[in-house]
Amino acid sequence: MLDRLIKIFTSLRLTIVLLSLGMILVFWGTLAQVTLGLYKAQNDFFRSFFVFWSPEGSDWQIPIFPGGYLIGGLLLINLLAAHTRYYRPSKKKIGIVFIHFGVVLLLVGQLLTDFLSVESTLHLREGETKNYSEASRSFELAVVDVTDRDLEKQVAISHRRLSKQDEIKHPELPFTLKATTFFANSELKQREEPGFQPVKGVKGIGEGVWMRELPHETMMDRRDVPTAVVEISGPEGSPQSYLASAHIARPQSFQYGDRTYEISMRPVRYYKPFSMHLLEFTHDRYPGTQIPKNFSSRVILNRPETGEKREVLIYMNNPLRYWGETYYQSSFDTDDQGSYLQVVRNPSWLTPYFSCVLVSIGLTIQFLMHLVPFLKRRLAT
Repeated sequence: MLDRLIKIFTSLRLTIVLLSLGMILVFWGTLAQVTLGLYKAQNDFFRSFFVFWSPEGSDWQIPIFPGGYLIGGLLLINLLAAHTRYYRPSKKKIGIVFIHFGVVLLLVGQLLTDFLSVESTLHLREGETKNYSEASRSFELAVVDVTDRDLEKQVAISHRRLSKQDEIKHPELPFTLKATTFFANSELKQREEPGFQPVKGVKGIGEGVWMRELPHETMMDRRDVPTAVVEISGPEGSPQSYLASAHIARPQSFQYGDRTYEISMRPVRYYKPFSMHLLEFTHDRYPGTQIPKNFSSRVILNRPETGEKREVLIYMNNPLRYWGETYYQSSFDTDDQGSYLQVVRNPSWLTPYFSCVLVSIGLTIQFLMHLVPFLKRRLAT
């Protein structure tokens, strides 16, 4: 049985089958982006072990095709197993070793990128300073103790944790939290409309608001907007509820004991040990047209702990690489007074370059090992 498995995983036929399945998956997944959108197509086809199909009107998920993780994982096993079984140390096979190692590094690097890379956005208005970027699709419930504005204490709770609707305790909070209602994607209205339900028993902004749950958003240019009714309870006073929604731009303030708190649903924040201050945003256009020619952000990077303070210009095709992150100029506000910087943290960003170098070295070695003897024979004759 073991010998049979070894023969299967070291088979060239398996390699050809997996490569063929990969080509079909890429073609199918690319076409699916038209209807599913880029974000959902990536997750359903390439960042999964299986492609699932659900019968209309049913919640069943039936696997119908291998996904990107499964095909890539089997290719990696096939490559390593075949190399281990057939490779015999020899100077003539040095190039093959480089090529195989380069392909393995490419597969592993892509897997690490999927699991370790983090993308976020830093939005700055001219004259504004921030020491954090924000996620594009993930949200958190933030409870901030603002009694002393010079020493704010923040507690952030993931919206996934909130969706379980369990009682949440935190050592920094003298009360407990619980989402009595949670919608992963929602819509709010100021008046009654068909399909909407009233927000009941809340204080503050939520009074007189109507809400409804929406299906999960899959388009790349849209995102889920979560809403929750959060109940705050503890030994002091009676329970009180507040509407926390990503639709609400400003936090709501409430008192508990002798402390003042603010509660809000906001994008997940990634804090940095430095801050960025936007001095100026420049948007150049081609003369006589509204076609963008260039847009750039002139920022001051300030890191007090190291004494570093310098001016940086970030523009198209000229990102800032700092603290293991890359800052790209991605967009801007319509009034040309604000800038959006895409922030990418990818610990394995060098692996594709190393992979290409190793494969190139391997191919060059193999080519020269055949070319040199051939030239010697030609010269000898």
